[in-house]
Amino acid sequence: MAIGEAGPMFKLLGNHLLDVFFPSSCVHCGDAVEHSDYDFLCRACSRELFLSKAPTCTTCGYPFFGMLAGPKVCPHCTELDPIFEEGKTLFLAKGPARSLIHELKYKAGFYVLRDIEAMLERSLYYRAYFEGAILVPVPLHATKLRERGFNQSERIAGALCAATGAKSCQNLLVRTVYTQTQTRLSRAARHQNVKNAFALADDAVVILDQTYILVDDVFTTGSTLNACAAVLREAGVTRLKVATLGHG
Repeated sequence: MAIGEAGPMFKLLGNHLLDVFFPSSCVHCGDAVEHSDYDFLCRACSRELFLSKAPTCTTCGYPFFGMLAGPKVCPHCTELDPIFEEGKTLFLAKGPARSLIHELKYKAGFYVLRDIEAMLERSLYYRAYFEGAILVPVPLHATKLRERGFNQSERIAGALCAATGAKSCQNLLVRTVYTQTQTRLSRAARHQNVKNAFALADDAVVILDQTYILVDDVFTTGSTLNACAAVLREAGVTRLKVATLGHG
């Protein structure tokens, strides 16, 4: 066996040995992760995950429980006039799933993207959504980017691009206004907070008839995604969707 071939094998073996002697801790409950389908969620917490599957809200991807009869828009989106065509979310951002997002967003825990990729393997419904699309992460303001050191939406978009049939990931947008956090704002305040906060990047090139998907970490009211969508529509994008990891 050539040395170049042996390297990856030894690395894989080393990772397995580390898992045996030093099992990772669950990001939600802190217990050791053993005999789980995931690397950073224990078996018990992984059972609390709710991966979205049809039928879902056409705007945000929130799952409808049981058979769908009536409107295809969930109560979260009744006050939203979406500028984009469709939305999908991977899971409900509650409990363990919320902990995964927080580990990535606030603790630079990029390793949890391995569990996101594992979830994608189990969700053809979500994974197929990205086929042939160009992914556009929701941007951070330069000040926030310096403070945090990374854009979580860009990391998520990169992982989605690598694990699905997406064409590429491109930073087509910039955030021109430093806005306060949306976390504790009302729906109306969220909308006003991000109004005119985004612009097209100077080097952005839009391809006609190409499908673009805006990517963010969590869908709450849709205000941020709608504000970004308005900029892309103004730039000439005709096929525009959105995707998030979680629905808050």
